[in-house]
Amino acid sequence: MSFKHSALACAVGAFASAFCASAAQAQSAADFEQLRQELKRLKEEMQNLKVQKAPAPAVDAAAINDRVEQLEIKSKDAVVAGDIGGGLRIPGSETSVHLYGYAEAHLVHDLKAPGPSDLFTDLSFQPLDSADVPHGRTRLTASTSRLGLETSTPTSTGTFNTRLEMDFYSYGDGNRNRLRLRHAYGEYHGFLVGQTWSTFMDLDDLPETVDFNGPIGAPFSRRTMIRYTYGDPRAGYKLTVALEDPQDQFGGGSQAERLPQFVARFDKSFDWGAINMRGLVHEKRSATETRRGYGVGIGGSYKLSDKDLLMAQYTRVDGDIDQLYGSNGYAIDGTTGTISFDRNRGFVAGYNRNFSDSLRGTVAFGMNKGKTAAAIDNRSLRQLFVNLIYSPIKNVELGGEYVHGRRETFTGEVGTMSRIDLMGRYSF
Repeated sequence: MSFKHSALACAVGAFASAFCASAAQAQSAADFEQLRQELKRLKEEMQNLKVQKAPAPAVDAAAINDRVEQLEIKSKDAVVAGDIGGGLRIPGSETSVHLYGYAEAHLVHDLKAPGPSDLFTDLSFQPLDSADVPHGRTRLTASTSRLGLETSTPTSTGTFNTRLEMDFYSYGDGNRNRLRLRHAYGEYHGFLVGQTWSTFMDLDDLPETVDFNGPIGAPFSRRTMIRYTYGDPRAGYKLTVALEDPQDQFGGGSQAERLPQFVARFDKSFDWGAINMRGLVHEKRSATETRRGYGVGIGGSYKLSDKDLLMAQYTRVDGDIDQLYGSNGYAIDGTTGTISFDRNRGFVAGYNRNFSDSLRGTVAFGMNKGKTAAAIDNRSLRQLFVNLIYSPIKNVELGGEYVHGRRETFTGEVGTMSRIDLMGRYSF
Protein backbone atom coordinates (compact mmCIF):
# COMPACT_ATOMS: atom_id res chain seq x y z
CA MET A 1 0.00 0.00 0.00
CA SER A 2 1.39 3.42 -0.95
CA PHE A 3 2.14 6.06 1.67
CA LYS A 4 -0.64 8.24 0.25
CA HIS A 5 -3.20 5.44 0.49
CA SER A 6 -2.12 4.54 4.03
CA ALA A 7 -2.40 8.15 5.17
CA LEU A 8 -5.84 8.45 3.69
CA ALA A 9 -7.03 5.23 5.31
CA CYS A 10 -5.66 6.34 8.69
CA ALA A 11 -7.39 9.70 8.35
CA VAL A 12 -10.70 8.07 7.52
CA GLY A 13 -10.37 5.62 10.41
CA ALA A 14 -9.48 8.35 12.89
CA PHE A 15 -12.39 10.52 11.77
CA ALA A 16 -14.87 7.65 11.95
CA SER A 17 -13.70 6.74 15.47
CA ALA A 18 -14.04 10.32 16.65
CA PHE A 19 -17.50 10.60 15.12
CA CYS A 20 -18.79 7.40 16.75
CA ALA A 21 -17.45 8.50 20.14
CA SER A 22 -19.47 11.71 20.00
CA ALA A 23 -22.62 10.39 18.32
CA ALA A 24 -24.51 10.31 21.61
CA GLN A 25 -23.94 14.01 22.17
CA ALA A 26 -26.17 16.78 20.72
CA GLN A 27 -24.67 18.34 17.59
CA SER A 28 -24.53 22.03 16.99
CA ALA A 29 -25.02 23.66 13.61
CA ALA A 30 -21.22 24.23 13.46
CA ASP A 31 -20.54 20.51 14.09
CA PHE A 32 -22.96 19.59 11.35
CA GLU A 33 -21.24 21.91 8.89
CA GLN A 34 -17.82 20.47 9.80
CA LEU A 35 -19.18 16.98 9.12
CA ARG A 36 -20.37 17.99 5.68
CA GLN A 37 -17.01 19.56 4.85
CA GLU A 38 -15.17 16.38 5.89
CA LEU A 39 -17.42 14.32 3.65
CA LYS A 40 -16.69 16.66 0.79
CA ARG A 41 -12.92 16.29 1.36
CA LEU A 42 -13.12 12.49 1.44
CA LYS A 43 -15.09 12.41 -1.80
CA GLU A 44 -12.52 14.65 -3.48
CA GLU A 45 -9.66 12.36 -2.43
CA MET A 46 -11.60 9.35 -3.70
CA GLN A 47 -11.96 11.07 -7.05
CA ASN A 48 -8.20 11.79 -7.14
CA LEU A 49 -7.45 8.09 -6.54
CA LYS A 50 -9.66 7.12 -9.46
CA VAL A 51 -7.83 9.34 -11.95
CA GLN A 52 -4.32 8.13 -10.95
CA LYS A 53 -2.53 5.85 -13.43
CA ALA A 54 -1.84 3.16 -10.82
CA PRO A 55 -5.23 1.92 -9.57
CA ALA A 56 -5.72 1.73 -5.82
CA PRO A 57 -6.28 -1.70 -4.29
CA ALA A 58 -9.97 -2.61 -4.47
CA VAL A 59 -10.20 -3.40 -0.78
CA ASP A 60 -8.98 0.12 0.18
CA ALA A 61 -11.43 1.84 -2.17
CA ALA A 62 -14.28 -0.31 -0.88
CA ALA A 63 -13.40 0.48 2.72
CA ILE A 64 -13.32 4.19 2.03
CA ASN A 65 -16.64 4.04 0.15
CA ASP A 66 -18.19 2.22 3.08
CA ARG A 67 -16.96 4.86 5.53
CA VAL A 68 -18.28 7.69 3.34
CA GLU A 69 -21.69 6.00 3.09
CA GLN A 70 -21.89 5.60 6.87
CA LEU A 71 -21.02 9.25 7.41
CA GLU A 72 -23.64 10.35 4.85
CA ILE A 73 -26.35 8.36 6.61
CA LYS A 74 -25.41 9.76 10.02
CA SER A 75 -25.28 13.32 8.72
CA LYS A 76 -28.78 13.05 7.20
CA ASP A 77 -30.26 11.60 10.40
CA ALA A 78 -28.47 13.99 12.78
CA VAL A 79 -30.70 16.28 14.88
CA VAL A 80 -29.06 19.70 15.07
CA ALA A 81 -30.02 23.19 16.10
CA GLY A 82 -32.34 24.80 13.56
CA ASP A 83 -32.50 28.30 12.12
CA ILE A 84 -35.38 29.23 14.46
CA GLY A 85 -34.52 30.12 18.04
CA GLY A 86 -35.26 27.11 20.23
CA GLY A 87 -36.02 24.95 17.18
CA LEU A 88 -34.53 21.79 15.68
CA ARG A 89 -33.80 20.75 12.12
CA ILE A 90 -35.86 17.81 10.85
CA PRO A 91 -33.46 14.89 10.09
CA GLY A 92 -33.01 14.36 6.37
CA SER A 93 -34.20 17.87 5.46
CA GLU A 94 -33.26 21.53 5.64
CA THR A 95 -36.48 22.49 7.46
CA SER A 96 -36.31 23.79 11.03
CA VAL A 97 -39.33 23.47 13.33
CA HIS A 98 -40.26 25.13 16.61
CA LEU A 99 -43.12 24.07 18.86
CA TYR A 100 -44.36 26.74 21.27
CA GLY A 101 -47.33 27.74 23.38
CA TYR A 102 -48.51 28.03 26.95
CA ALA A 103 -50.90 26.62 29.51
CA GLU A 104 -52.90 29.46 31.07
CA ALA A 105 -55.69 29.84 33.62
CA HIS A 106 -57.73 32.89 34.72
CA LEU A 107 -59.82 33.65 37.77
CA VAL A 108 -62.19 36.53 36.96
CA HIS A 109 -64.30 38.18 39.67
CA ASP A 110 -66.82 40.91 38.84
CA LEU A 111 -67.43 43.41 41.62
CA LYS A 112 -70.42 44.78 39.72
CA ALA A 113 -72.77 43.20 37.18
CA PRO A 114 -70.98 40.76 34.82
CA GLY A 115 -71.30 41.07 31.05
CA PRO A 116 -73.73 38.58 29.50
CA SER A 117 -71.71 37.62 26.44
CA ASP A 118 -68.21 36.61 27.48
CA LEU A 119 -65.84 35.67 30.30
CA PHE A 120 -63.51 38.58 29.55
CA THR A 121 -64.25 42.28 29.25
CA ASP A 122 -66.85 43.22 26.65
CA LEU A 123 -67.84 46.75 27.55
CA SER A 124 -70.15 47.10 24.52
CA PHE A 125 -72.63 44.79 26.27
CA GLN A 126 -72.02 45.80 29.89
CA PRO A 127 -75.39 45.71 31.72
CA LEU A 128 -76.81 49.12 32.55
CA ASP A 129 -76.73 50.16 36.19
CA SER A 130 -80.52 50.37 36.18
CA ALA A 131 -80.86 46.71 35.13
CA ASP A 132 -81.76 44.09 37.72
CA VAL A 133 -78.60 41.96 37.33
CA PRO A 134 -76.86 40.14 40.24
CA HIS A 135 -73.40 41.45 41.18
CA GLY A 136 -70.27 39.53 42.21
CA ARG A 137 -69.87 36.67 39.69
CA THR A 138 -66.67 34.54 39.79
CA ARG A 139 -65.47 32.42 36.86
CA LEU A 140 -62.38 30.28 36.19
CA THR A 141 -61.20 29.21 32.75
CA ALA A 142 -58.17 27.69 31.00
CA SER A 143 -59.57 28.12 27.48
CA THR A 144 -56.98 30.75 26.51
CA SER A 145 -54.21 28.09 26.58
CA ARG A 146 -52.35 28.10 23.27
CA LEU A 147 -50.36 25.79 20.96
CA GLY A 148 -48.34 26.78 17.90
CA LEU A 149 -45.88 25.42 15.35
CA GLU A 150 -43.57 27.42 13.10
CA THR A 151 -41.18 26.23 10.40
CA SER A 152 -38.33 27.70 8.38
CA THR A 153 -36.92 26.22 5.15
CA PRO A 154 -33.97 27.79 3.30
CA THR A 155 -34.14 27.95 -0.50
CA SER A 156 -31.76 29.19 -3.19
CA THR A 157 -33.59 32.54 -3.25
CA GLY A 158 -34.59 33.05 0.37
CA THR A 159 -36.30 31.47 3.38
CA PHE A 160 -39.83 30.05 3.33
CA ASN A 161 -41.60 30.31 6.71
CA THR A 162 -44.91 28.93 7.96
CA ARG A 163 -46.94 29.28 11.14
CA LEU A 164 -49.92 27.39 12.56
CA GLU A 165 -51.42 28.47 15.91
CA MET A 166 -54.58 27.69 17.82
CA ASP A 167 -56.19 28.05 21.25
CA PHE A 168 -59.36 26.84 22.99
CA TYR A 169 -61.13 30.17 23.37
CA SER A 170 -64.17 31.28 21.38
CA TYR A 171 -66.27 34.34 22.00
CA GLY A 172 -69.64 33.86 23.73
CA ASP A 173 -71.03 31.61 26.44
CA GLY A 174 -72.02 28.84 24.01
CA ASN A 175 -68.50 28.23 22.62
CA ARG A 176 -66.46 27.17 25.64
CA ASN A 177 -63.25 25.14 25.22
CA ARG A 178 -63.50 24.62 21.47
CA LEU A 179 -60.36 24.43 19.37
CA ARG A 180 -60.01 27.71 17.45
CA LEU A 181 -57.67 28.59 14.59
CA ARG A 182 -55.71 31.79 15.27
CA HIS A 183 -52.97 31.89 12.65
CA ALA A 184 -52.28 29.77 9.54
CA TYR A 185 -50.00 31.26 6.89
CA GLY A 186 -46.84 31.01 4.81
CA GLU A 187 -44.27 33.76 4.13
CA TYR A 188 -41.76 34.10 1.30
CA HIS A 189 -39.87 37.06 -0.14
CA GLY A 190 -42.12 39.65 1.54
CA PHE A 191 -45.38 37.86 0.62
CA LEU A 192 -47.75 36.44 3.23
CA VAL A 193 -50.73 34.25 2.31
CA GLY A 194 -53.13 32.91 4.94
CA GLN A 195 -54.84 34.00 8.16
CA THR A 196 -53.26 36.29 10.74
CA TRP A 197 -53.75 39.69 12.40
CA SER A 198 -55.21 42.30 10.06
CA THR A 199 -52.67 44.67 8.52
CA PHE A 200 -54.79 47.51 9.96
CA MET A 201 -54.06 46.42 13.55
CA ASP A 202 -51.38 48.25 15.53
CA LEU A 203 -50.03 45.45 17.72
CA ASP A 204 -46.80 47.34 18.46
CA ASP A 205 -48.72 50.07 20.32
CA LEU A 206 -51.32 47.88 22.05
CA PRO A 207 -50.68 47.91 25.83
CA GLU A 208 -50.27 44.56 27.59
CA THR A 209 -53.27 43.49 29.68
CA VAL A 210 -54.02 40.42 31.77
CA ASP A 211 -57.57 40.53 30.36
CA PHE A 212 -57.65 38.47 27.17
CA ASN A 213 -59.71 40.95 25.09
CA GLY A 214 -57.65 44.04 25.92
CA PRO A 215 -58.60 47.74 25.78
CA ILE A 216 -61.59 49.07 23.90
CA GLY A 217 -60.95 51.46 20.98
CA ALA A 218 -58.26 49.60 18.99
CA PRO A 219 -58.52 47.54 15.77
CA PHE A 220 -58.78 43.87 16.72
CA SER A 221 -59.25 41.47 13.83
CA ARG A 222 -57.80 38.30 12.31
CA ARG A 223 -58.44 37.87 8.59
CA THR A 224 -57.40 35.70 5.67
CA MET A 225 -55.29 37.78 3.30
CA ILE A 226 -52.68 38.24 0.61
CA ARG A 227 -50.07 40.67 1.91
CA TYR A 228 -46.84 42.14 0.57
CA THR A 229 -44.27 44.00 2.68
CA TYR A 230 -41.30 45.96 1.37
CA GLY A 231 -38.80 47.45 3.79
CA ASP A 232 -35.24 48.38 4.59
CA PRO A 233 -34.17 47.26 8.09
CA ARG A 234 -31.14 49.54 8.05
CA ALA A 235 -33.26 52.58 7.25
CA GLY A 236 -35.92 51.40 9.73
CA TYR A 237 -38.99 51.58 7.50
CA LYS A 238 -41.45 49.25 5.78
CA LEU A 239 -44.46 49.65 3.48
CA THR A 240 -47.24 47.04 3.55
CA VAL A 241 -50.28 46.49 1.32
CA ALA A 242 -52.88 43.74 1.69
CA LEU A 243 -56.10 42.34 0.28
CA GLU A 244 -58.11 40.90 3.17
CA ASP A 245 -61.34 38.97 3.67
CA PRO A 246 -64.08 41.65 3.61
CA GLN A 247 -66.60 40.03 5.96
CA ASP A 248 -66.29 41.15 9.58
CA GLN A 249 -67.02 38.58 12.25
CA PHE A 250 -69.80 40.46 14.03
CA GLY A 251 -71.38 42.28 11.10
CA GLY A 252 -74.97 43.34 10.62
CA GLY A 253 -75.94 41.04 7.76
CA SER A 254 -73.63 41.94 4.86
CA GLN A 255 -72.53 38.63 3.35
CA ALA A 256 -72.11 39.21 -0.39
CA GLU A 257 -69.18 41.61 -0.73
CA ARG A 258 -67.70 41.71 -4.23
CA LEU A 259 -64.36 43.30 -3.33
CA PRO A 260 -61.78 42.35 -0.70
CA GLN A 261 -60.86 44.82 2.00
CA PHE A 262 -57.81 46.85 0.95
CA VAL A 263 -55.29 47.98 3.59
CA ALA A 264 -52.11 50.06 3.21
CA ARG A 265 -49.63 50.78 5.99
CA PHE A 266 -46.33 52.59 6.60
CA ASP A 267 -44.04 51.95 9.61
CA LYS A 268 -40.90 53.85 10.64
CA SER A 269 -38.65 53.10 13.63
CA PHE A 270 -36.27 55.48 15.40
CA ASP A 271 -33.81 55.29 18.28
CA TRP A 272 -36.47 56.84 20.54
CA GLY A 273 -39.43 54.70 19.38
CA ALA A 274 -41.60 54.20 16.30
CA ILE A 275 -44.60 55.53 14.37
CA ASN A 276 -47.06 54.07 11.87
CA MET A 277 -49.89 55.24 9.59
CA ARG A 278 -52.68 53.00 8.29
CA GLY A 279 -55.63 53.21 5.92
CA LEU A 280 -58.36 50.84 4.70
CA VAL A 281 -61.29 50.63 2.28
CA HIS A 282 -64.11 48.12 2.76
CA GLU A 283 -67.50 47.32 1.23
CA LYS A 284 -70.85 46.30 2.70
CA ARG A 285 -73.82 45.05 0.63
CA SER A 286 -77.51 44.37 1.06
CA ALA A 287 -80.07 43.09 -1.42
CA THR A 288 -80.62 46.63 -2.73
CA GLU A 289 -77.52 48.67 -1.84
CA THR A 290 -73.73 48.64 -1.93
CA ARG A 291 -71.76 51.04 0.25
CA ARG A 292 -68.05 51.73 0.72
CA GLY A 293 -66.50 52.57 4.07
CA TYR A 294 -63.10 53.91 5.07
CA GLY A 295 -60.74 53.85 8.00
CA VAL A 296 -57.54 55.61 9.07
CA GLY A 297 -55.18 55.10 11.97
CA ILE A 298 -51.97 56.42 13.44
CA GLY A 299 -49.88 55.03 16.28
CA GLY A 300 -46.52 55.40 17.96
CA SER A 301 -44.31 54.69 20.94
CA TYR A 302 -41.72 56.69 22.88
CA LYS A 303 -38.94 55.30 25.09
CA LEU A 304 -38.70 57.34 28.26
CA SER A 305 -35.83 55.11 29.40
CA ASP A 306 -34.64 51.53 29.10
CA LYS A 307 -37.37 50.56 31.57
CA ASP A 308 -40.22 52.93 30.64
CA LEU A 309 -42.28 53.01 27.45
CA LEU A 310 -45.22 55.18 26.37
CA MET A 311 -47.52 54.14 23.51
CA ALA A 312 -50.71 55.40 21.90
CA GLN A 313 -52.90 54.93 18.83
CA TYR A 314 -55.86 56.72 17.29
CA THR A 315 -58.29 55.09 14.86
CA ARG A 316 -61.37 56.17 12.93
CA VAL A 317 -63.47 53.59 11.07
CA ASP A 318 -66.79 53.80 9.24
CA GLY A 319 -68.98 50.73 9.65
CA ASP A 320 -66.65 47.82 10.50
CA ILE A 321 -66.88 46.33 13.99
CA ASP A 322 -63.77 44.11 13.80
CA GLN A 323 -61.53 46.93 12.65
CA LEU A 324 -62.42 49.05 15.68
CA TYR A 325 -63.10 47.15 18.91
CA GLY A 326 -66.27 48.58 20.50
CA SER A 327 -67.54 50.16 17.28
CA ASN A 328 -71.27 50.44 16.61
CA GLY A 329 -70.45 49.16 13.13
CA TYR A 330 -73.30 49.24 10.62
CA ALA A 331 -76.95 48.26 10.25
CA ILE A 332 -79.09 47.06 7.33
CA ASP A 333 -82.76 47.99 7.24
CA GLY A 334 -84.71 44.74 6.92
CA THR A 335 -87.42 46.36 4.81
CA THR A 336 -85.59 48.72 2.45
CA GLY A 337 -82.07 47.23 2.51
CA THR A 338 -80.60 50.63 3.36
CA ILE A 339 -77.11 50.43 4.90
CA SER A 340 -76.17 52.87 7.67
CA PHE A 341 -72.61 53.31 8.98
CA ASP A 342 -71.59 54.67 12.35
CA ARG A 343 -68.42 56.78 12.27
CA ASN A 344 -66.52 55.54 15.29
CA ARG A 345 -63.36 56.98 16.80
CA GLY A 346 -61.07 55.00 19.08
CA PHE A 347 -58.11 55.98 21.23
CA VAL A 348 -55.77 53.76 23.27
CA ALA A 349 -52.82 54.85 25.42
CA GLY A 350 -50.50 52.90 27.70
CA TYR A 351 -47.51 53.19 29.99
CA ASN A 352 -45.30 50.15 30.60
CA ARG A 353 -42.68 49.89 33.35
CA ASN A 354 -40.12 47.08 33.78
CA PHE A 355 -39.33 47.20 37.48
CA SER A 356 -36.86 44.32 37.19
CA ASP A 357 -36.16 41.25 35.05
CA SER A 358 -38.97 39.44 36.87
CA LEU A 359 -41.56 42.19 37.44
CA ARG A 360 -43.36 44.50 35.00
CA GLY A 361 -46.54 46.54 35.06
CA THR A 362 -48.86 48.47 32.75
CA VAL A 363 -51.45 51.22 33.02
CA ALA A 364 -53.71 51.36 29.95
CA PHE A 365 -56.67 53.46 28.88
CA GLY A 366 -59.05 52.82 25.99
CA MET A 367 -62.07 54.66 24.66
CA ASN A 368 -64.49 54.56 21.75
CA LYS A 369 -67.02 57.17 20.65
CA GLY A 370 -69.91 56.73 18.23
CA LYS A 371 -71.60 59.44 16.19
CA THR A 372 -74.97 57.97 15.28
CA ALA A 373 -77.12 55.24 16.78
CA ALA A 374 -76.73 52.03 14.77
CA ALA A 375 -77.04 48.34 15.60
CA ILE A 376 -75.65 48.96 19.09
CA ASP A 377 -76.51 52.36 20.51
CA ASN A 378 -73.37 53.16 22.52
CA ARG A 379 -72.38 56.83 22.56
CA SER A 380 -69.11 56.24 24.42
CA LEU A 381 -67.08 53.45 26.03
CA ARG A 382 -64.15 54.01 28.42
CA GLN A 383 -61.85 51.49 30.09
CA LEU A 384 -58.92 51.61 32.53
CA PHE A 385 -56.51 48.70 33.19
CA VAL A 386 -53.88 48.53 35.96
CA ASN A 387 -51.77 45.37 36.21
CA LEU A 388 -48.61 43.71 37.50
CA ILE A 389 -47.02 40.57 36.03
CA TYR A 390 -44.43 38.65 38.04
CA SER A 391 -42.15 35.84 36.86
CA PRO A 392 -40.90 33.85 39.89
CA ILE A 393 -39.04 31.32 37.72
CA LYS A 394 -38.21 30.96 34.05
CA ASN A 395 -41.27 30.52 31.77
CA VAL A 396 -43.78 31.04 34.59
CA GLU A 397 -45.81 34.26 34.90
CA LEU A 398 -48.36 35.32 37.51
CA GLY A 399 -50.53 38.34 36.74
CA GLY A 400 -53.07 40.47 38.55
CA GLU A 401 -55.20 43.25 37.08
CA TYR A 402 -57.98 45.64 38.02
CA VAL A 403 -60.34 46.78 35.24
CA HIS A 404 -62.81 49.66 35.41
CA GLY A 405 -65.16 50.57 32.57
CA ARG A 406 -68.05 52.89 31.77
CA ARG A 407 -70.62 52.49 29.01
CA GLU A 408 -72.95 55.36 28.02
CA THR A 409 -75.79 54.97 25.50
CA PHE A 410 -77.34 57.58 23.21
CA THR A 411 -80.32 57.71 25.57
CA GLY A 412 -78.05 58.68 28.49
CA GLU A 413 -78.09 55.39 30.38
CA VAL A 414 -74.87 54.20 32.02
CA GLY A 415 -73.37 50.77 32.70
CA THR A 416 -70.35 50.38 35.01
CA MET A 417 -67.77 47.59 34.94
CA SER A 418 -65.48 46.73 37.87
CA ARG A 419 -63.52 43.48 37.98
CA ILE A 420 -60.37 41.69 39.09
CA ASP A 421 -58.53 39.23 36.81
CA LEU A 422 -55.87 36.85 38.18
CA MET A 423 -53.78 34.82 35.75
CA GLY A 424 -51.20 32.00 35.85
CA ARG A 425 -49.22 30.98 32.74
CA TYR A 426 -46.52 28.45 31.91
CA SER A 427 -44.85 29.04 28.50
CA PHE A 428 -42.81 26.58 26.47
